Amino acid sequence: MTQEVIRAFDAAFTLFDRTVHQVRDDQWTEMTACADWTARDLVNHLVSEHLWAPHLLRKETLAEVGTRYDGDVTGDDPTRAWEEASAASHEAFHAPHALEGEVHVTGGTIPATDYAWQMTTDLAVHAWDLSRATGTKVHLQDSLADPLYEKARAFVSPTGQPGLFEAPVTPPENADAHTRLLTLLGRQP
Repeated sequence: MTQEVIRAFDAAFTLFDRTVHQVRDDQWTEMTACADWTARDLVNHLVSEHLWAPHLLRKETLAEVGTRYDGDVTGDDPTRAWEEASAASHEAFHAPHALEGEVHVTGGTIPATDYAWQMTTDLAVHAWDLSRATGTKVHLQDSLADPLYEKARAFVSPTGQPGLFEAPVTPPENADAHTRLLTLLGRQP
């Protein structure tokens, strides 16, 4: 289980990283597929999540981390902020025993592997969201989209997840894994 999620994490991480590095300076204010989020807002969200990750994987509580990553954490260079946050996060996910036990999240405590799957899904889907703002092409390989779809099906409600994603959209007949995952999470590919 741990190796499976690490392989998926690495694939999604590489995809998001490549997409961030394709954002031109004049595209940071372009709207993404996430309602009300510009490219900068979306990258800020991921930078914040990846700043939190090393703390959570060390089993720190939300109170211990506090509010240090609230607000704008990208400064005047969103790409550099991503590079710095993601380097520490990537190392933390690959640390020995990092995915053992439970981690603290907003909803309580969850298995560290579940947290890793959530972060992997966020990286993959937000890579696609960011690509909508920049005109780049992101298509999730079946080897990544299939396991993410299976994991997401377990927690997606018919109304979506307020603050996280919209209600599922019916995919077209014979949709590939990429399309099934995006529509499950309320996207219109």
